[in-house]
Amino acid sequence: MKSHIFALFTDFILLYDKTMEFRRIEMETLPLRSIPKRNRIWPYVLIVLFIIVTGILLYIYYPYASTKKNMYFTGKYPILIKGAIQGNAIHNENSLYIPLKLVEKQIDDSIYEESKSLIITTKLKVIRIPFNENVLYVNEKPKQTNNPIVKIVSGQKYISLEILQALYPIEYQLTKHTGIVWIRMNGEQYHNGKIVSHDVRKAFLRLRTKPNLQSSYNVEVKKGEAVHIERELKNYYYIRTLEGIGGYIKKAYVMKQKLENVQIAFPKEAVTLPAIEKPIQMSWEAVYKKTPDPSQFPTMAGVNVVSPTWFHLKDDNGNITNLLSSKYVKWAKQQHMQVWALFSNSSNPDLTKAALSTFEKRNRIIQTLLKVAKKEHLEGINIDIENVRSKDGPLVTQFVREISAYFHANHKYVSMDITFIAKGNWSEFYERKKLGKIVDYLIIMAYDEHWATSAEAGSVASLPWVENGLKPILKLVPNDKIILGVPFYTRLWKEEWKDGQKQTSSIALTMDQANKWIKKKKATIQMDTESGQHYTEYIDSKTNTTYKMWMEDTYSLAKRADIAGQYKLSGIASWARAFGNEDAWVALRSTLSAYNQK
Repeated sequence: MKSHIFALFTDFILLYDKTMEFRRIEMETLPLRSIPKRNRIWPYVLIVLFIIVTGILLYIYYPYASTKKNMYFTGKYPILIKGAIQGNAIHNENSLYIPLKLVEKQIDDSIYEESKSLIITTKLKVIRIPFNENVLYVNEKPKQTNNPIVKIVSGQKYISLEILQALYPIEYQLTKHTGIVWIRMNGEQYHNGKIVSHDVRKAFLRLRTKPNLQSSYNVEVKKGEAVHIERELKNYYYIRTLEGIGGYIKKAYVMKQKLENVQIAFPKEAVTLPAIEKPIQMSWEAVYKKTPDPSQFPTMAGVNVVSPTWFHLKDDNGNITNLLSSKYVKWAKQQHMQVWALFSNSSNPDLTKAALSTFEKRNRIIQTLLKVAKKEHLEGINIDIENVRSKDGPLVTQFVREISAYFHANHKYVSMDITFIAKGNWSEFYERKKLGKIVDYLIIMAYDEHWATSAEAGSVASLPWVENGLKPILKLVPNDKIILGVPFYTRLWKEEWKDGQKQTSSIALTMDQANKWIKKKKATIQMDTESGQHYTEYIDSKTNTTYKMWMEDTYSLAKRADIAGQYKLSGIASWARAFGNEDAWVALRSTLSAYNQK
């Protein structure tokens, strides 16, 4: 390249000499005034042209590469994770510790901090780690350690890399010369590479901060050096030396080799649960004071899970009201039904925040429920937490993490009731994506489109409303983790005029009560295309009152089961057993069974 530039420069000098010789002779033979002015500027034009051409050629054949060396890291024990230097570790008592905030950001965002301890949950374990103590608790069983697992240094929390290796599929090395703490995650990929130098100049063998030679560099590599290729950008690779320092280099200087997958041997926790036939057909048993006598129940065709509402949060210390009936449990098992008993927060936002605010209180709730579940051989728990402030949503999620670990460790199902996505205390606090990864099933309470106190009459759950509400949740939670809740009740709406103003009120009716009312009033049933349901309307001419009802019947229930089948959900759950009739369960079973056979 240099020879080309030198030859060009030589040719230009010869041309310039000849031009100047010609100009000298011309000036000697002609009077000064006879020399045209335009001819006097030619030498300067050639000089400027030479400078431009030379500059272009130098840029092409010998770029002005930066010689500025960049500080790739500062301080001791820099941490390399996910292709970037992120903070520094500390070395204390022969152990390496990394910042807890980094772990929460890059390894596990479910790590939960309380005032005096750290809580890590796995599928089967709740691990509580007190700060600055040589002990940890696994499902509340203490295990002594040689050094503290979590240390607080200058107000910042650090956690031992040794314990992280035991809990997560990661590995790390401390590089020999740079002292980088290089953390690798299971599943990371890179290509092996080798430096192949076609040029002796150092500028081309320096790893740059950006994909060009004009940027500063981090380190200089040598011919034959082994590297990792992490990514590529046009004519450049981003590579990393075995000492952990990375940067850009032109592809021509790297030989791309085998693709490597980081595979870390790590024991997987397996959750084993009682077998259950799909699709799941669950029905809630509403228990207010005393469990009804199951011998009086009608045939519940297809139902394989029952969820009696037995457990309710009693106070802010985590104590529970228990309405369990052993007779009911015995009956359910005789019917080959699993019992997923319901635990409710009593729909009290203040009580919920207080009772879930500390590990001790949450654990009191969990251990009480678990003790009863084990004693009565319940197959699972159904968590019904409603009416919580959005800022307290993380408290609910943490409670669900902890109770799921304990119940799964004891081979019991965990399901949780949620609403469609909406504003307010009844919806915003649900961290649906996170919850979907924790529990076995999320049960969508797909009803109360129009509440009892709504200003306008309307369906409890119109079919388009249900389908439109389901779709956004399916973007957050896998369909096989969702059970669709269906109503066995309707609302009879009453519209009357008083003082020139329409007043709307309603009462809830069971399916049988709705049918009796229609027969009594001899009301006409018609199809409402907007809701996808049967609809009836009756006008009392004496009182100038209009009654409206969107019916829940075998038609609407079959359509709801259709939605569950079309979206390949895991089943349906009906609220509540006492509101339905034998025809309702037959309609659900028939539709679900048809989809199950496809």
